[in-house]
Amino acid sequence: MVPDTHDGAQSVAFRRAPAMFEPARRIILTLAMSLAALGLCVSNAAFAEPRYATSESKYAAIVLDAKTGEVLYSKNADSSRYPASITKIMTLYLAFDALSTGRLKSNDTITVSAHAASMAPSHLGLRPGETISVDDAIRAITVKSANDMAVALAEKVGGSEGRFATLMTLRAQELGMSGTHYVNASGLPDARQITTARDIATLSRAVMRDFPQYYSYFSLHEFNYHGQEMVKHGLLGKLDGLKTGFTNASGFNLAATAAVNNNRLIAVMLGGNTAAARDRHVESLLDDGFEVMRRRQMGDHNVTLAQLMQEPDPVGPMGHALIEQGSNDQPNAKLAAADADANPATGEIQLHRPAANLQLAKADLHARPAAKASAHGDFVVQVGTFRRKSDARDQLTKVSRRFGEKLDDGRSEVTDKDHGRYHARFVGLTESEAKDACRALNSHRQVCKVMSAS
Repeated sequence: MVPDTHDGAQSVAFRRAPAMFEPARRIILTLAMSLAALGLCVSNAAFAEPRYATSESKYAAIVLDAKTGEVLYSKNADSSRYPASITKIMTLYLAFDALSTGRLKSNDTITVSAHAASMAPSHLGLRPGETISVDDAIRAITVKSANDMAVALAEKVGGSEGRFATLMTLRAQELGMSGTHYVNASGLPDARQITTARDIATLSRAVMRDFPQYYSYFSLHEFNYHGQEMVKHGLLGKLDGLKTGFTNASGFNLAATAAVNNNRLIAVMLGGNTAAARDRHVESLLDDGFEVMRRRQMGDHNVTLAQLMQEPDPVGPMGHALIEQGSNDQPNAKLAAADADANPATGEIQLHRPAANLQLAKADLHARPAAKASAHGDFVVQVGTFRRKSDARDQLTKVSRRFGEKLDDGRSEVTDKDHGRYHARFVGLTESEAKDACRALNSHRQVCKVMSAS
């Protein structure tokens, strides 16, 4: 059965076809799916079954040169993912298009509908019938990620959210975003709304290229609306754009851009376990990308970003989401993740078992295991090497929580003995304690190494 889209965007006649047409309908659907398998285009989206994001690791990333479009790094960049609030980049792209052609003016008034007002947080909270200017609605979207304003703006431009979502998908196809399909303007959870990291990077580059006169909206760090102060948090509070996103199904997403020495890079990362881990990872991607550009300018054209990204990704897969959350990117929010490890050699993330209780929880993202009062052995269990000290600390926290009983006699520490490479270690163990602990870790596919401290 073809799922309905919002606001009747699906053909009503097709949904209500008499039973006598059911065999023909099934034949058409079968043919459409066969054509899709062969890579052919089916022009009428109503006859195509939507694709669903898989249950594999949510992580995907890409880094590209904003000027040339050259891809400097990619991982799972063409795999289907849920965009969450990054959806709003396309919502704003179409609004900017309407502004640039005069079909919409920044001082135009938007009357908030009951449908728009019903959107889940994050929202501005206007009631049905209240009004807001186009300019203020855009500011609320870029700074607060207001779902109600995204829908209100979509209705202003497209007449209804369903029609606007169809326009979003059509524009995505025009821009070459072949892995993207939209059904709403906000990014609130819907299994039919999918994208890829590469498509988001393509869109991010397009909005900067096509509407430079409006791009400054993405650079806003704060917005005050009738006494309601809104401030961007995390990495986007430091950079000049673009957009964050979060739902249980998507994980923590970020499309970001920055410029250094006349070089501008776009980094997209999807599927983080926490906002903090996502921000650190995107910051690392950008730092390494600019290092590649710097070395190229110095004559080293062999260096790649992948060579600089040697440690495991500080993110991981998540188990099946029990309850969808809104698209707000909450400071200090943490998603209780599934048991997962990353192979330091390949960077691949492996899922072992689903989390017992998947829910949002406040947490100290940089908590460290409590140190033992004294150590009595001279053996070390090393559980990872990282380029950032904070990532090494996070690894110690994760391993300690999972295998604390095996490492209870050790003391956690981060050492820096290899010129900027941080080792996550448990020290003060006897040889038998270290070997027993490492065997237990290995049995759960957690990489570890036993070494003598001497």
